[in-house]
Amino acid sequence: MLDKMVAQIDRSLADFLKQIQGEYQLHLADPILYQSIKDFVLRKGKRIRPILFILSYMGYRKSRTEMSPSIYYVSTCVELLHNFMLIHDDIIDRSDLRRGLPTMHRLLRKAAKTKEQDKLGSDLAIIVGDIIYASAFDAFLSINEDPKRKEEALRYFIRTAIFTAMGEFIDTLHGFQNVKQIKEKDVLLNYTLKTARYTFDCPLVVGAILAGAGKKDIRYLSELGLLLGQAFQIQDDIIGIFDTEKNIGKSILSDLAESKKTLLVCHAYRSLPTRQRKRFLSHFSKPKKNYQDLVAIRKIFLDGGSLDYTLQEIRKRLKRANTILGQIKMGKEFLPHLKNCVAKLFEHSYLLGKQYNVDIKSNALKSRRVPSAPSKSSANGYHEKAKTRP
Repeated sequence: MLDKMVAQIDRSLADFLKQIQGEYQLHLADPILYQSIKDFVLRKGKRIRPILFILSYMGYRKSRTEMSPSIYYVSTCVELLHNFMLIHDDIIDRSDLRRGLPTMHRLLRKAAKTKEQDKLGSDLAIIVGDIIYASAFDAFLSINEDPKRKEEALRYFIRTAIFTAMGEFIDTLHGFQNVKQIKEKDVLLNYTLKTARYTFDCPLVVGAILAGAGKKDIRYLSELGLLLGQAFQIQDDIIGIFDTEKNIGKSILSDLAESKKTLLVCHAYRSLPTRQRKRFLSHFSKPKKNYQDLVAIRKIFLDGGSLDYTLQEIRKRLKRANTILGQIKMGKEFLPHLKNCVAKLFEHSYLLGKQYNVDIKSNALKSRRVPSAPSKSSANGYHEKAKTRP
């Protein structure tokens, strides 16, 4: 079911981009504008956010009400918000790769002949990001649902965008601060605002609000989203140090180059004895880091217990998430798919835990085959009606 959902989300993204091209005539500014948006947004991705949005909406939709045919179309709003944030984040981080291909500001460096190619690329990418951001709200408004629920969900969506920008502000500021100034609570606040809110909390809560879920379950879903989001960002930081460039789709040195103040870094600085801390800082604080620095920092994280600590922090959050998944009143045909989706997102942590002998797997979050939802509620049943905007 999840694979079918991804395929149909991709089709809805393509359909929506065609629609805004027709409505706003983006090519009149320059053909490269629409083409760059299309190429970037349609790159292969996990589509985590729209999947969670759809599962939450379907799981709480009252069976007596007619299913909105626009659900796949509107799910693109969270994916478009994600792409907007990636574009601006890559400019701030001066990243060259995104999903294994050039970042937006790298793509647009040669849009015109100039001696200031980098400035041109960044300036144009900011504008493209703004267009994608506005398009996210256009996509959201396409759903045909109860007006009061729609307004409540829209307000939550707007709040999420603001919270995420606050997280980006904190993250950018941390990049210029000394690691000794950063506490674990600061790192977790950044994770909550920058990742958890829009990646997990927003899709789950907005989908549930639109479907008419009860306030108690909406509170549970928000807590679930924040737990999963923090765990997901901790995992992402671990992957950024311990994985390969081929797997992560960007330079393996990118996180180190930016001197990101992650939970790994925070734990190492706080827990290492003085001599080892100085050795860690001699690598971490270098203006230009190389692969040898990465290898040295990996060893420090391993020997100092920072990897073990962060994997256990993931485990704690997944344990609580599992409890919440047992308490929510989501429809039984969709809850197993939500659990399976969560399990798949943390498979990398399970593998790392196995590799380094750290047990983080919860039995209820093991990835497993689940039966398809009934045909009348399946992922196949609605896309044909949602190919054009209602």
